[in-house]
Amino acid sequence: MNELTKLTARKAENMNEHKTIITLAVTGSIGDKSKHPALPVTPREIAESALDACSAGASVVHIHVRDPETTEPSMAFELYEEAVQRIRESSDMLINLTTGAGARIVPDNAEPMSLGPGTTWSTPEKRTEHVVKLKPELCSLDVGSMNFGPRVFANPLPHVEEMAARIKKAGVRPELEVFDLGHVEIARSLIEKGLVEDPPIFQLCLGIQWGTPATSKNMLLMRDALPPDVIWGGFGVGFTSFPMVAQSTLLGGNVRVGFEDNFYLSRGKLAKSNAQLVEKAVVILRALDKEPASPDEAREMLGLKWLEKGRNNNGKS
Repeated sequence: MNELTKLTARKAENMNEHKTIITLAVTGSIGDKSKHPALPVTPREIAESALDACSAGASVVHIHVRDPETTEPSMAFELYEEAVQRIRESSDMLINLTTGAGARIVPDNAEPMSLGPGTTWSTPEKRTEHVVKLKPELCSLDVGSMNFGPRVFANPLPHVEEMAARIKKAGVRPELEVFDLGHVEIARSLIEKGLVEDPPIFQLCLGIQWGTPATSKNMLLMRDALPPDVIWGGFGVGFTSFPMVAQSTLLGGNVRVGFEDNFYLSRGKLAKSNAQLVEKAVVILRALDKEPASPDEAREMLGLKWLEKGRNNNGKS
């Protein structure tokens, strides 16, 4: 780690004593409007929901896109482009684009060597196309494979390494998504090979079906397994979302909420909007003597201030 990176890490650590970054996971790829009538689907809805959440205290938006007609997950570049442009035109919120789309495998039981309906298996180039072209400040990078409900979430190491290299070349910082301890080891290998810039950014993803359960003990275990001098956050899904907001904050991490992870404000009570989920997260932070970081503070904490990208404050070229 060079001296500039060490200085950035020290600044982030000092700031993080009082500030916590809230990431909004705005829509995800699971569920539809039958699950929640306010689920953002179109690029306009995604952008408007992100901007409302920014006003409530979120400084980062993690974006998936959906087909506006079917509401199904999409990889269409024009949908990413519209959502990103709408946010950039109205906010300095940090944009974090997913690269998880294109990793879904559904077996065809009748033809074992074939893939069944619902498969979205794609190439590393396609999965990172929108990141390379739009150059957000952040993007997710799922580093390992796992059973994900009835599907396989497939991220073979050669694909992950190629995606990491493409992301690095584009000047974008990857957020390393880890769902279990083995994924942490894969992320370490990416760092050791120079495919990820210092300081690395990790996201502990807990509570996904067949992944690591979202408990205080497991979050502590995952946190302690991380390499030294990393920036990290964590989240839980469903009813564990807000308990994990508190746990991540207590352990010194950043937090994530949003309709991708959870539709409920409390047990049995649907949240009206993503902004309402962010507002509750802010209440939890303040009960723990923390404040939500602004977008500019989040850039400082994530080590993005010293990255010269030739963009102005709202992210445009």
